[in-house]
Amino acid sequence: MMHHFFLQINTNSAANYLPIVLQVVFALGLVFTIIWGSDLLGPKRKTSDKLQNFESGVEIKGNARQPMAIKYFLVAILFVLFDVEVIFFYPYAVNFRELGWGGFAAVMLFVGLFLSGFIYIFKKGALKWEE
Repeated sequence: MMHHFFLQINTNSAANYLPIVLQVVFALGLVFTIIWGSDLLGPKRKTSDKLQNFESGVEIKGNARQPMAIKYFLVAILFVLFDVEVIFFYPYAVNFRELGWGGFAAVMLFVGLFLSGFIYIFKKGALKWEE
């Protein structure tokens, strides 16, 4: 009985990972072969139109390095911040019966903090585009 126990301990060896290593090596080899093959067999016609930057069919207007309004970035960051906070509602929605009134109070506290932050940025004018 004791001998059977020791046999189970040694079943997790480096040899068990050989199929995973072979799959990774094969996948990387395939990727590099496809990239190398497309470079080797693909056309190499360099015209002025092909060397020009692609702008999704829109005519190029000026320099792309011109400064952009900070309001865009501020609204984008605030969107990500508040969007990620909404993800925290999911665990409560799945387990609301098990969490009971204590879970409900915690979610209400979270919503209160969430709304106080939203009211704060609204009063600070972070969401106003005019000015």
